[in-house]
Amino acid sequence: MNTFTTLAVRIETPFAYVTLNRPDVKNAMNQQMVSDLLACFEGFKDNREVRAIILSGSGGTFCAGGDIKEMAQAIQSGENDSFGQTLEKLLRTVNEAPQVVIAKIEGTALGGGFGLVCVSDLAVARSDATFGLPEVRLGLVPALISPYVIQRVGLTRARELMLTGRRFKGDAAQQYGLVHDVCLPNDLDDHLAILLEQIKQCSPNALAACKQLIFAVKDQPLEASVDFRAKLLNELRRSEDGQEGMMAFVTKRLPKWAE
Repeated sequence: MNTFTTLAVRIETPFAYVTLNRPDVKNAMNQQMVSDLLACFEGFKDNREVRAIILSGSGGTFCAGGDIKEMAQAIQSGENDSFGQTLEKLLRTVNEAPQVVIAKIEGTALGGGFGLVCVSDLAVARSDATFGLPEVRLGLVPALISPYVIQRVGLTRARELMLTGRRFKGDAAQQYGLVHDVCLPNDLDDHLAILLEQIKQCSPNALAACKQLIFAVKDQPLEASVDFRAKLLNELRRSEDGQEGMMAFVTKRLPKWAE
Protein backbone atom coordinates (compact mmCIF):
# COMPACT_ATOMS: atom_id res chain seq x y z
CA MET A 1 0.00 0.00 0.00
CA ASN A 2 1.29 3.43 -0.97
CA THR A 3 1.79 6.23 1.52
CA PHE A 4 -0.48 9.25 1.05
CA THR A 5 0.00 12.87 1.99
CA THR A 6 -3.64 13.42 3.02
CA LEU A 7 -4.52 10.00 4.45
CA ALA A 8 -3.36 7.76 7.26
CA VAL A 9 -3.81 4.11 6.29
CA ARG A 10 -3.43 1.18 8.66
CA ILE A 11 -4.10 -2.47 7.83
CA GLU A 12 -4.97 -4.91 10.58
CA THR A 13 -6.13 -7.92 8.59
CA PRO A 14 -8.98 -8.49 7.89
CA PHE A 15 -9.65 -4.75 8.25
CA ALA A 16 -8.18 -1.56 6.84
CA TYR A 17 -8.46 1.81 8.54
CA VAL A 18 -8.42 4.82 6.22
CA THR A 19 -8.32 8.17 8.02
CA LEU A 20 -8.78 11.52 6.31
CA ASN A 21 -5.81 13.47 7.60
CA ARG A 22 -6.08 17.22 7.10
CA PRO A 23 -7.17 18.10 10.64
CA ASP A 24 -6.13 21.75 10.33
CA VAL A 25 -8.98 22.28 7.82
CA LYS A 26 -11.40 19.76 9.36
CA ASN A 27 -10.42 17.22 6.70
CA ALA A 28 -11.84 19.29 3.86
CA MET A 29 -11.34 17.44 0.58
CA ASN A 30 -8.89 19.06 -1.79
CA GLN A 31 -7.76 17.65 -5.12
CA GLN A 32 -4.92 15.75 -3.46
CA MET A 33 -7.18 14.08 -0.91
CA VAL A 34 -9.68 13.01 -3.56
CA SER A 35 -6.83 11.58 -5.66
CA ASP A 36 -5.34 9.85 -2.62
CA LEU A 37 -8.69 8.31 -1.64
CA LEU A 38 -9.26 7.08 -5.18
CA ALA A 39 -5.82 5.48 -5.36
CA CYS A 40 -6.28 3.95 -1.90
CA PHE A 41 -9.62 2.31 -2.71
CA GLU A 42 -8.40 1.16 -6.12
CA GLY A 43 -5.46 -0.45 -4.32
CA PHE A 44 -7.87 -2.52 -2.22
CA LYS A 45 -10.00 -3.60 -5.20
CA ASP A 46 -8.49 -7.07 -5.62
CA ASN A 47 -7.50 -7.59 -1.99
CA ARG A 48 -9.69 -10.29 -0.45
CA GLU A 49 -7.68 -10.35 2.76
CA VAL A 50 -9.32 -7.04 3.65
CA ARG A 51 -13.00 -7.55 4.36
CA ALA A 52 -13.90 -4.11 5.64
CA ILE A 53 -12.55 -0.59 5.19
CA ILE A 54 -13.24 1.82 8.05
CA LEU A 55 -13.33 5.40 6.83
CA SER A 56 -12.93 8.12 9.45
CA GLY A 57 -11.41 11.55 10.00
CA SER A 58 -8.57 12.78 12.18
CA GLY A 59 -8.81 15.49 14.79
CA GLY A 60 -12.29 14.53 15.96
CA THR A 61 -14.14 15.37 12.74
CA PHE A 62 -15.12 13.33 9.70
CA CYS A 63 -15.08 15.75 6.76
CA ALA A 64 -16.15 19.38 6.42
CA GLY A 65 -16.77 19.00 2.67
CA GLY A 66 -14.80 20.32 -0.27
CA ASP A 67 -11.87 22.69 0.18
CA ILE A 68 -13.57 25.94 -0.82
CA LYS A 69 -10.35 27.97 -0.67
CA GLU A 70 -8.63 25.66 -3.14
CA MET A 71 -11.64 25.75 -5.46
CA ALA A 72 -11.71 29.55 -5.42
CA GLN A 73 -7.97 29.78 -6.07
CA ALA A 74 -8.24 27.38 -9.02
CA ILE A 75 -10.94 29.54 -10.59
CA GLN A 76 -8.97 32.76 -10.05
CA SER A 77 -5.79 31.30 -11.51
CA GLY A 78 -7.59 29.78 -14.50
CA GLU A 79 -6.29 26.29 -13.70
CA ASN A 80 -7.92 23.26 -15.28
CA ASP A 81 -10.23 21.99 -12.56
CA SER A 82 -10.37 18.18 -12.63
CA PHE A 83 -11.75 17.94 -9.09
CA GLY A 84 -15.27 17.07 -10.24
CA GLN A 85 -14.25 14.24 -12.54
CA THR A 86 -11.98 12.71 -9.91
CA LEU A 87 -14.61 13.04 -7.19
CA GLU A 88 -17.21 11.33 -9.37
CA LYS A 89 -14.84 8.41 -9.96
CA LEU A 90 -14.04 8.25 -6.25
CA LEU A 91 -17.70 8.13 -5.21
CA ARG A 92 -18.41 5.32 -7.64
CA THR A 93 -15.30 3.40 -6.56
CA VAL A 94 -16.16 3.64 -2.86
CA ASN A 95 -19.81 2.82 -3.52
CA GLU A 96 -18.96 -0.37 -5.42
CA ALA A 97 -15.89 -1.46 -3.44
CA PRO A 98 -15.81 -5.24 -2.90
CA GLN A 99 -15.20 -4.69 0.80
CA VAL A 100 -17.70 -3.52 3.38
CA VAL A 101 -17.12 0.23 3.70
CA ILE A 102 -17.92 1.60 7.15
CA ALA A 103 -18.11 5.34 7.77
CA LYS A 104 -17.23 6.27 11.35
CA ILE A 105 -18.56 9.79 11.88
CA GLU A 106 -17.48 12.27 14.51
CA GLY A 107 -17.65 16.05 14.39
CA THR A 108 -19.06 17.13 11.04
CA ALA A 109 -19.97 15.42 7.76
CA LEU A 110 -20.87 18.20 5.35
CA GLY A 111 -21.08 18.47 1.57
CA GLY A 112 -18.61 16.02 0.05
CA GLY A 113 -18.19 14.41 3.47
CA PHE A 114 -21.95 13.84 3.51
CA GLY A 115 -21.49 12.23 0.09
CA LEU A 116 -18.88 9.84 1.45
CA VAL A 117 -21.37 8.75 4.11
CA CYS A 118 -23.93 8.11 1.37
CA VAL A 119 -21.62 5.73 -0.52
CA SER A 120 -20.68 3.74 2.58
CA ASP A 121 -22.30 0.37 3.26
CA LEU A 122 -22.61 0.97 6.98
CA ALA A 123 -22.44 4.27 8.85
CA VAL A 124 -22.10 4.75 12.59
CA ALA A 125 -22.09 8.18 14.16
CA ARG A 126 -21.78 9.92 17.47
CA SER A 127 -25.05 11.43 18.62
CA ASP A 128 -23.46 14.88 18.64
CA ALA A 129 -22.12 14.63 15.06
CA THR A 130 -23.39 17.29 12.66
CA PHE A 131 -24.57 16.64 9.10
CA GLY A 132 -25.67 18.93 6.30
CA LEU A 133 -25.61 19.94 2.65
CA PRO A 134 -24.62 23.63 2.86
CA GLU A 135 -23.88 24.11 -0.85
CA VAL A 136 -26.90 26.34 -1.62
CA ARG A 137 -25.78 28.72 1.11
CA LEU A 138 -22.49 29.10 -0.76
CA GLY A 139 -24.12 29.69 -4.13
CA LEU A 140 -23.40 26.10 -5.20
CA VAL A 141 -25.25 22.80 -5.52
CA PRO A 142 -24.33 19.26 -4.36
CA ALA A 143 -24.17 18.20 -7.98
CA LEU A 144 -21.84 15.21 -7.95
CA ILE A 145 -23.09 13.64 -4.74
CA SER A 146 -26.79 14.24 -5.51
CA PRO A 147 -27.61 10.76 -6.96
CA TYR A 148 -26.11 9.09 -3.90
CA VAL A 149 -27.90 11.42 -1.50
CA ILE A 150 -31.26 10.70 -3.17
CA GLN A 151 -30.61 6.94 -3.11
CA ARG A 152 -29.67 7.12 0.56
CA VAL A 153 -32.36 9.31 2.08
CA GLY A 154 -35.06 9.36 -0.60
CA LEU A 155 -36.29 12.11 -2.90
CA THR A 156 -38.53 13.92 -0.40
CA ARG A 157 -35.88 14.22 2.30
CA ALA A 158 -33.15 15.01 -0.24
CA ARG A 159 -35.21 17.91 -1.55
CA GLU A 160 -35.57 19.37 1.93
CA LEU A 161 -31.91 18.98 2.90
CA MET A 162 -30.49 20.13 -0.43
CA LEU A 163 -32.83 23.15 -0.73
CA THR A 164 -32.43 24.46 2.83
CA GLY A 165 -28.82 23.64 3.65
CA ARG A 166 -29.85 23.09 7.25
CA ARG A 167 -27.71 21.08 9.64
CA PHE A 168 -28.87 18.25 11.86
CA LYS A 169 -27.50 15.84 14.45
CA GLY A 170 -26.92 12.11 14.66
CA ASP A 171 -30.39 11.05 15.84
CA ALA A 172 -32.01 12.80 12.88
CA ALA A 173 -29.41 11.27 10.53
CA GLN A 174 -30.48 7.83 11.73
CA GLN A 175 -34.16 8.72 11.33
CA TYR A 176 -33.50 9.83 7.74
CA GLY A 177 -31.65 6.61 6.90
CA LEU A 178 -28.34 8.38 6.38
CA VAL A 179 -26.61 6.44 9.16
CA HIS A 180 -27.47 3.05 10.57
CA ASP A 181 -26.50 3.46 14.21
CA VAL A 182 -25.99 6.39 16.57
CA CYS A 183 -23.97 6.09 19.75
CA LEU A 184 -23.13 8.18 22.75
CA PRO A 185 -19.70 9.77 22.21
CA ASN A 186 -17.85 7.33 24.45
CA ASP A 187 -19.55 4.27 22.90
CA LEU A 188 -18.61 4.74 19.24
CA ASP A 189 -15.45 2.62 19.25
CA ASP A 190 -17.16 -0.20 21.15
CA HIS A 191 -20.04 -0.25 18.68
CA LEU A 192 -17.62 -0.29 15.75
CA ALA A 193 -15.84 -3.27 17.32
CA ILE A 194 -19.16 -5.16 17.44
CA LEU A 195 -19.76 -4.48 13.75
CA LEU A 196 -16.28 -5.65 12.84
CA GLU A 197 -16.73 -8.86 14.81
CA GLN A 198 -19.91 -9.53 12.83
CA ILE A 199 -18.10 -8.95 9.54
CA LYS A 200 -15.29 -11.24 10.66
CA GLN A 201 -17.81 -14.10 10.62
CA CYS A 202 -18.42 -13.53 6.90
CA SER A 203 -16.55 -15.05 3.97
CA PRO A 204 -14.45 -12.42 2.15
CA ASN A 205 -15.42 -13.86 -1.23
CA ALA A 206 -19.10 -13.90 -0.30
CA LEU A 207 -18.89 -10.28 0.84
CA ALA A 208 -17.41 -9.24 -2.50
CA ALA A 209 -20.05 -11.27 -4.36
CA CYS A 210 -22.80 -9.72 -2.28
CA LYS A 211 -21.63 -6.21 -3.17
CA GLN A 212 -21.61 -7.24 -6.83
CA LEU A 213 -25.11 -8.67 -6.45
CA ILE A 214 -26.53 -5.52 -4.90
CA PHE A 215 -25.46 -3.28 -7.77
CA ALA A 216 -26.31 -5.83 -10.45
CA VAL A 217 -29.95 -6.18 -9.38
CA LYS A 218 -30.94 -2.87 -7.77
CA ASP A 219 -32.22 -1.22 -10.96
CA GLN A 220 -33.18 -4.36 -12.88
CA PRO A 221 -36.62 -5.98 -13.23
CA LEU A 222 -36.80 -9.45 -11.70
CA GLU A 223 -36.85 -11.22 -15.06
CA ALA A 224 -33.72 -9.45 -16.28
CA SER A 225 -31.58 -10.51 -13.33
CA VAL A 226 -32.82 -14.02 -12.57
CA ASP A 227 -30.14 -15.81 -14.63
CA PHE A 228 -27.39 -13.76 -13.01
CA ARG A 229 -28.74 -14.39 -9.53
CA ALA A 230 -29.08 -18.15 -10.05
CA LYS A 231 -25.63 -18.43 -11.63
CA LEU A 232 -23.98 -16.49 -8.81
CA LEU A 233 -25.60 -18.66 -6.15
CA ASN A 234 -24.56 -21.86 -7.92
CA GLU A 235 -20.99 -20.61 -8.30
CA LEU A 236 -20.76 -19.78 -4.61
CA ARG A 237 -22.24 -23.14 -3.58
CA ARG A 238 -19.46 -24.87 -5.48
CA SER A 239 -16.72 -22.48 -4.35
CA GLU A 240 -14.13 -23.28 -1.69
CA ASP A 241 -15.68 -20.77 0.71
CA GLY A 242 -19.18 -22.08 0.04
CA GLN A 243 -18.14 -25.65 0.74
CA GLU A 244 -16.23 -24.59 3.85
CA GLY A 245 -19.12 -22.51 5.18
CA MET A 246 -21.72 -25.25 4.73
CA MET A 247 -19.43 -27.92 6.20
CA ALA A 248 -18.68 -25.70 9.20
CA PHE A 249 -22.39 -25.25 9.77
CA VAL A 250 -23.07 -28.99 9.55
CA THR A 251 -20.21 -29.89 11.89
CA LYS A 252 -21.00 -27.01 14.27
CA ARG A 253 -17.63 -25.30 14.06
CA LEU A 254 -16.38 -21.91 12.95
CA PRO A 255 -15.45 -21.56 9.27
CA LYS A 256 -11.76 -20.95 8.70
CA TRP A 257 -12.19 -17.25 7.93
CA ALA A 258 -13.83 -16.64 11.34
CA GLU A 259 -11.17 -18.33 13.44
